[in-house]
Amino acid sequence: MKNGRRRVVVTGMGAISPLGNDVSTTWQGIVEGRSGIGTITRFDHSRLNTHIAGEVKSFNVEDYVLPKDARRMDRFMHYAIAACKQAAAQANFEVTEENARQTGVMLGSAVGGVETLVDAVVQMHTRGPDRVNPFTIPALLIDLAGSQVAIHMGMKGPNLGMVSACSSSANAIGEAAEIIRQGRARVMFAGGAEAPVCQIGFAAFGVMRVLSTRNDTPEAACRPFDKMRDGFVMSEGAAVVVLEDLDHALERGANIIAEVTGYGTGVDAFHLAAPAEGGEGAQWAMEDALTSAGLQPEDIDYINAHGTGTQANERAETMAIKAAFGDHAYKVPISSTKSMTGHMIGAAGGMEAIFCIKAIQEGIIPPTINYEVPDPECDLDYVPNKARKADVRRAMTNSMGLGGHNAVLIFERFDA
Repeated sequence: MKNGRRRVVVTGMGAISPLGNDVSTTWQGIVEGRSGIGTITRFDHSRLNTHIAGEVKSFNVEDYVLPKDARRMDRFMHYAIAACKQAAAQANFEVTEENARQTGVMLGSAVGGVETLVDAVVQMHTRGPDRVNPFTIPALLIDLAGSQVAIHMGMKGPNLGMVSACSSSANAIGEAAEIIRQGRARVMFAGGAEAPVCQIGFAAFGVMRVLSTRNDTPEAACRPFDKMRDGFVMSEGAAVVVLEDLDHALERGANIIAEVTGYGTGVDAFHLAAPAEGGEGAQWAMEDALTSAGLQPEDIDYINAHGTGTQANERAETMAIKAAFGDHAYKVPISSTKSMTGHMIGAAGGMEAIFCIKAIQEGIIPPTINYEVPDPECDLDYVPNKARKADVRRAMTNSMGLGGHNAVLIFERFDA
C-alpha cells in the first residue's frame, strides 16, 4: 500500500508505430529525433488536400495471428494483438487457467474499424447487401479488439473498450489501474490501437481544416508549439502496457519498470472541437493527477504534452500547464513526441505513456522536432529538436480529445 492505496506497477510494454514495430525501435527513433511521417502509400490521395500520414511500415500480422483469423479482423485489431503479445513477452507473463480470471484487458480506440465499415458500405452499394462481409460487425466494434486479445491470449477477467477520442488509451490505462486498485483484477493489459489512415478519415478531418498540408516536406509537417504549425498529421498504430498489482508482480519475480501513481480525467463541457478557454479542463486533470499521486508540481521532471500541431491546442495546453504548475511550468521540460510519430488518435496516449516510462528508464527526455519559430503564446521549455539527458524520476503525460476529454497519467521510477 502507498498513500492507503494498492500500488500498480508496469511490467511490460508493446508498440506498433510509424517509427517501428516494437518499443525499442520506436524509442530509438524518438531519441534520434526522426520522423515517421511520409507520403501516403495505402490509397489514392490525389483528390485530398493532405497527402501525408504516419503509416505503419513492414508490419506482418501473421507474426501474431493465423492468416484465417487475421482476415476476420480490422487492421486496428491486428495492431492491438501485436502490442499485447509484445507486452506479455517483456513482462514474462503467460495467461494460465490459474490466473485467467484475474487477468483483464482494457483497450481504447477513437474510431475502431472505420476501414472495415467503409469497405462494407462500398460492397453493399456496388454488389448488394447480401455480399457484405459477415465479419463486418465483429471487425469494426471498438470493444472487440479486447475480445480478440482475450480469445488469442486467454484472459477472462475485466474486458472493456474505452472511447474518449484522442484520450482513449490514456483513459484506458488510468481506468485499468483503478480496476487493480479496487481488487477486481491483479493484471491488466491496457492501452489502445488505431488504424484511421483511410480516405474517409482524411476527407472528414480535411474539411475541418485541422490537418497539416505540408505535403512537400512530410518529415517537417508536424510542428507542435512552433508558430508556423498548420495542423496535425494523422497516424496509426498501437501501444499497450502490462499493469500489475505490486504484490502480484513481486510474488512472481517480475521485472518492474515503473509505477503508475497519478491519474486525472474530466471533460471541458465547452465545445465539441475547441479546447476550453485557458485550457481549464486540462489544468484540472493535471491537478487531479498530482493530487491522486500525492505530488506537488515541482515533483514532476518531464511532461509529455498532447501537442498535436494545431494552433488552438498548443495555446490551451500551454495555459493549462502554467495554471496547474505555477512557476514550475517554466522549469519543467515539455515535449510533443507527435512531432515524430504523428497523431495516433485513440492510441496516442498509450504510446506517450510508454515514452514517459522510457524517459524514466533511460534518463533521456524526447525532443519536439521541427521547432523553428517560437510562438510568443507558447513560451515554455519544449526541448527543441534534440533529446536531452536528464534524471527523470517522475513523468506526466497529457491527452486531450474531441468533445473536451482530458486524461493525465503520472509514472514514477519504482522504489520498493
